[in-house]
Amino acid sequence: MASLMIPGPQGKIEASFYSPVISSEARRSSCHVVLMSGPHPVQEEGLMHHPVMYALHRAFARAGFDILRFNYRGSGHSSGTFTNGEGEIADAEACLNWLSDRSPLKTIYWVAGYSFGAWIAMQILMRRFECARFVCVGSRTNLYPYDFLAPCPAPGLMVHGKNDLVTPYDMIVRLVHHLSLQKKGHKIDLKLLADADAQFKGCLPELEEKVTEYILREVEILDQAAASHSGKRF
Repeated sequence: MASLMIPGPQGKIEASFYSPVISSEARRSSCHVVLMSGPHPVQEEGLMHHPVMYALHRAFARAGFDILRFNYRGSGHSSGTFTNGEGEIADAEACLNWLSDRSPLKTIYWVAGYSFGAWIAMQILMRRFECARFVCVGSRTNLYPYDFLAPCPAPGLMVHGKNDLVTPYDMIVRLVHHLSLQKKGHKIDLKLLADADAQFKGCLPELEEKVTEYILREVEILDQAAASHSGKRF
């Protein structure tokens, strides 16, 4: 895992990049990479080293992904001032550009995020055609608007705790139902963890397991599709 500083719209963005060592025999025909966005840096001490972010990192690492995590502007060692929205979306886009510049042609891009970072991830999904899947954990649909998903452009996974007192889980159920009725009809998987609260305390292994299961299933689907649908969103 390498620490680095990525050029951003308001200076340097502190980031951490992980790339697995894969033998030539085990290497797939396509490369999967994920951009991970963390929780709110002010309200939730949301640096890229948050425990939920580590759980997500482990899930994607088990599936052989290249992984980029980053700190929003004004947090950690990233330059600039936090803006609570558009500035952080711009930071995430700069990080995705960095990934794109170093990735091979046959790359399948994912976005993932926790809490505020889930909203950032979905904003990137809407703006960047190359993103094929998403994983959102603890989405704050009562704090940040999700009506920009009109329609949601790709399949994905949402994970939420039934004991989440910040955003009641029934709000996530309603969002997933709404997205499933949209014109494009992409399948949105929903996993509700019975004992998990807003921080997933004591439930990180279960979170990691559910996310890993989804990733491995979708990677197989995407790899099969990549052979015959070059350049398209799967």
